[in-house]
This record gives sequence, C-alpha cells and structure tokens, in this order.
Amino acid sequence: MKWLTKVQMDGGSGLNIMYVETHDAMGVDRARIQPTRAPFHGIVPRKQAMPLGQNDFPITFRGPSNYRTETIAFEVVGFHKTYHAILGQTCYAKFMAIPNHTYLKLKMSGLGGVITVGTSFQRAYECKVECCDHTAAIVASGELADIRKEVTEEALDPKRLTGSFKPAEGSKEVLIDLKSTEGKMVRIGTTLSSR
Repeated sequence: MKWLTKVQMDGGSGLNIMYVETHDAMGVDRARIQPTRAPFHGIVPRKQAMPLGQNDFPITFRGPSNYRTETIAFEVVGFHKTYHAILGQTCYAKFMAIPNHTYLKLKMSGLGGVITVGTSFQRAYECKVECCDHTAAIVASGELADIRKEVTEEALDPKRLTGSFKPAEGSKEVLIDLKSTEGKMVRIGTTLSSR
C-alpha cells in the first residue's frame, strides 16, 4: 500500500492504528469503517480514547518478486497524525515479523526468502522531530491545560482514593514486617486454595 510510507513500529502496542487523514487520503469511503465500542488507553494519561471504528486493509511488504500480503485490522482514530499508521504486535504476529528498533529494520519471510524493510536514520530523525514539534504545539495550546484539569479532577474524586477500597469477604490483615514499629499491614484472602 503506497500510502503507508511513514509507519511507526510499536512493539508494545496491542493495536494497529490508522489515522483518519490517511484513511481519507487513500480514497476509502468512511462508510466502510465498522463501529466499535472498545476504547483504548495510553494516548492521553489516565484517559480513554474512542476510535472512530475499525477497518481491514490488505498490507503488502516489498515488491513483485519477493513479497508478503496479509489483511490487517486497523483502529481508525481521529487524532492529528504524525505518521500514516502505527503497526503493533498483532501485525507482527500475523506476518511473523521481527522488528529491530536499533537498526530500524523489520524482517519476515516472503515467497522468495527473507524480506527486510528498513529506513534511514535521517528519515527516522525527521519523523521524531515532527512528533516533537506536534507535542510542543499541544503543550503551547490550551489543550494541555484542559487535560491537566481533567486529570486533577479525576485524582481528587473520592471514589478513586485508596481509602475507599472495600476488602472482599474472607480476607484478613497480616503484618508485613514483624520487626517494624510502623505496623504496615496487607490484606490477604483466607479462601485461597493451598495449591
């Protein structure tokens, strides 16, 4: 797919993400986006994000003589993009690909042998600079102040305080350190099996 030229390899993400700007630029009708009710986390600290939906795309690595094509499910998101897409663990598993972040390479088996996909350190640097510029723009805007305010309000919510935790039935308090004078306790279940 010629549109995915700026792709981030995210070995820690369980999702494959495509930005709606990329989706639209490919000429794909938004009606093809399947609704989803599954939010994801990690984009904004302590907040969940809702994707616009999910869409499947055939992704091909390399060229006509040695290639590999698989259909990958992408969460389509409405965030501002700095990449065209983010490939997560599910993509690597489907392609049986091995990413090497140090050398900026992705290796997988193809019809004619091993396929190696890579980029230059200069290109990776340019993408990182663009991400930093985007982050700086968010910090300079009022958006960050709004996020901080919402996170602070959530932190002050009495339902979220650790003191509001109610232990389950069948638990008891045990002193952590018998020699300590602080009296720190931990709750353990009394209905656990011995195995």
